[in-house]
This record gives sequence, C-alpha cells and structure tokens, in this order.
Amino acid sequence: MPDFRPIAYVLGWILTVLAALMLLPAFVDWQAGNGNGDDILQSALVTAGVGVLLALASANATRGAFDIRSAYLLTAAIWFVVPAFGALPFMLGAPRLSFTDAYFESVSGLTTTGATVIYGLDALPAGMNLWRGLLNGFGGLGIAFVAMIFLPVMRVGGMQFFRTEGFDTFGKVLPRATDLAKQLVGVYLGLIVVAGLTYSAIGMRPLDAAVHAMASIATGGFSPRDASFGVYQGAGEYAGALFMVLGSLPYVRYVQLVNGDAGPLWRDAQVRAYLKIIAFSVLTVAVWRWATSDMAFEPAFRESLFNLVSIISSTGFFSGSFPTWGGYMLVVAFVIGIVGGCSGSSAAGLTVFRAQIVVAALVSQLRQIASPGRVVRVKYEGRTVGQDVLDALILYVTGYVLTLGVLTVAMTLVGMDAMSSLFAVWTALGNIGYGFGPAVVRTGTFVDFSDAAKWIMTLAMLLGRLGLLAIFVLVLPSFWRR
Repeated sequence: MPDFRPIAYVLGWILTVLAALMLLPAFVDWQAGNGNGDDILQSALVTAGVGVLLALASANATRGAFDIRSAYLLTAAIWFVVPAFGALPFMLGAPRLSFTDAYFESVSGLTTTGATVIYGLDALPAGMNLWRGLLNGFGGLGIAFVAMIFLPVMRVGGMQFFRTEGFDTFGKVLPRATDLAKQLVGVYLGLIVVAGLTYSAIGMRPLDAAVHAMASIATGGFSPRDASFGVYQGAGEYAGALFMVLGSLPYVRYVQLVNGDAGPLWRDAQVRAYLKIIAFSVLTVAVWRWATSDMAFEPAFRESLFNLVSIISSTGFFSGSFPTWGGYMLVVAFVIGIVGGCSGSSAAGLTVFRAQIVVAALVSQLRQIASPGRVVRVKYEGRTVGQDVLDALILYVTGYVLTLGVLTVAMTLVGMDAMSSLFAVWTALGNIGYGFGPAVVRTGTFVDFSDAAKWIMTLAMLLGRLGLLAIFVLVLPSFWRR
C-alpha cells in the first residue's frame, strides 16, 4: 500500500488555501450587509480546521515519498475532496443548495466546466457570485498551484503532477517544475488582470468584470448574470471571445513569450489549426444563419463568434438567441465541443493536438492501403510520431467516445430525454458548460435535472478534467501492486 501521509499533507494545505480564498467573498458580503458573510466565514472555518488538522497529522510524512502512483492518487484526491469543501458556502449560505446541487456547482467551478444549477444569479449575494468566480480561477491552472506552493516543501520534483492532468509542457521548456509553475501562474494572473481591466473599460460593473475575467481566462464560464454575456452584447462579446481564445492557448507558449521567444507561439501547428477551426466554424455558421433568417450579418457573425468560441474553448458563456438556432449550428457546435481547445491550457475536450494526430494517423492509414508496398509513417510538425504515442492516443480517443456513449445511456435510464442526455454528457465530459436540449430550455441551467442525472454529469466533469485515464487507472488492481 502507498504511504497516504504525503498526500494528506498536501491536501490539507490546499484546503487551507481554499479556506483563505473564502474570506474574500465573506468580506464582500459583510460590506454589503446582506447577512451572507457569516455563512461563508463558517464555511471557511470548517475548511481551514480540516485542512490544518490533516496537515499537522501528516507533518511527519516521509520526504521524497512521491512517485507516479502517489501523483495520481493526489490528483484524484484533490478533484474529489476539494469540491466537497468548495460546496460548503452554497449549502450554508445563499442559495442554500442541497449537497447534490452544491457539490455539482463546486465541481463545475473547479473543473472549469461552467454548468450551473443556480437560477436567479442576478439576485444572488455579491460574495456568492464572487465565490463562483474564484472557484473558476482556482481550478483554471489546477495542479500548477500545487507544484508552485507545495512540492518544494515536499522536496520532490513535480513534472509527474503536470502529466497526471495532461498538462503538456512541450519538451520541458524550463528545467524545474516549480519554475514552470511560477511562471505559469504569473502569466495566468496577468491575463486575468488585463481581461478585468478591459471588461471594466467597456462598461461592466466591478463584480461582473472580476468574475468574467477569471472565468474567461480559466475557460470556466461562470457568470454573475442569468443572461451571461447577453447583458453586454456588442463590445462585450468581442472582448469575451478574445479572452476565451487567449485562455485556451497553450500557457507554456506564453511563458516562452515573456521569456523573450515569440517564435514557438507563431510556429505552433496546434495554435494555427485551432485558429483555423474557429475561423471556419464561425464564418460558415454566420453565413448559414444570415442566409436562412432575417438576422443581419453583423449580429449573426458576432453571436456565432462569441458562442462558438465559448464552446470550442470549453468555457460555457452564452449570448443572444444562439442556443435556439439548431440545424447546422448544432452539428458544428457538437463537433468542435468534442475537439476542444489546445493541449496545455485549461480548455478540455480531446484537444486540437490529439485531433491533429488522429487525422494524421487516418491519412497515413489511407496511404498505406492505397500503396501497400510503402512504409508510411505518422508525422506531426515534420517529426515521426512514435507507436507508443499512437497507442496511447487510440486508447484515449476510444475511451472518450465510449464514456460519452455509456454515460448518455445512463442518463436516459434515469429518465432524461435523449437529446438532453447526449448534450448534458457532451457538455460535462468536455467541460464545456453550454446547455442544449428540452431540459435546459426553461432556465438555461441544469436545475431541472434529476439528482441522479446531476451525479452522472458530476462524474463526467471529473473524468473530463482529469483526462479519463487519471481516474480509470485507480480502479486497476495492478495500480495498487508494488
């Protein structure tokens, strides 16, 4: 059996940091005098108490006891346990959700999915909407915070932690995981500040600007408004699309950029492909909508741009009448939602990088069939892709499709209609947060879903955030053998 003490030690300090974050919304609600601050403070005290006790009880953890198995266990523990404490403000304070709904909301925030079960966000206490934004912000880089703050204390390397979340470091551009994590967090916070200032400049109230900035860069999708970006149509949609794109590009490229090397960002085949997919999707949907309705081209283009970027970047904001368009838009949205954003960002889905390798493998196979005597190798950016990479990719894509199908069937078995079931699993597994289907139409949220359906979606969100295999590997008997 692995030594759980180092895992408990790191988890305890993460809960302590989470408790400290709760003080910000508590202060906001104290200032507003709405009576909700005391409830959030109570949540913070419970979280801090458990966190400190865990850290103290395991303070004698063996130094250097972490290996790849411990990394997977810690990663799973973070994403299953931390949301339970992140749910406390939703249960103890307004809107006083049930545990199922509160855990769903917390998981959605931390996994940067953006699906919500709260209807009436405009009337929610300001501190609670800020807490939702902080969950998005805290979850955006996820394990990078662990590497930056806690791994030096444990005196162990941290690259394995990035791998457990599929955090592609593109050849380890920095020599140490802690150095990489510090620069990643610096870039991440810098983008949030720029986004917040931009949103304020175009007329957003301070709370909206702060929450939308965190949610945009984290590709999280939580908004303090029921109408999401529909309240800020026009300049707000264009600015939102820009920052969602920036949040879904590989963060390591930004690290290289601030270190004085802009070349890798412009030369990255994944980035170029991502921007081309967005351009093609937006233009074709905008033209289709313009040609098949009485909508003028500019609003058709603007709504297509904002909403499709929100979907492919796995953010979850929405604006205008786009969710009701149906037809060709729905097909495009479903496909790009599965593809997702760039590997190495907070965006989820299969990622453009994996999609590119899949296409390259299919083309290679077709050429092999056409010319049996030739040796056709799969290449990416001029380099041959190893068989081990291809095998892992095939396993991941197969697992993703099977998980999508199995969980969709499970949703129908608990009473959901077929369309709502498919798109609910699609949005949860891809951490998209964007709702389609009859069960979502009334409120634009998932509040009308049954508890069983919400738990299925919660599992899908966690699977999507951890890249499937980081959870599936834990149920293998061989994982627990030395």
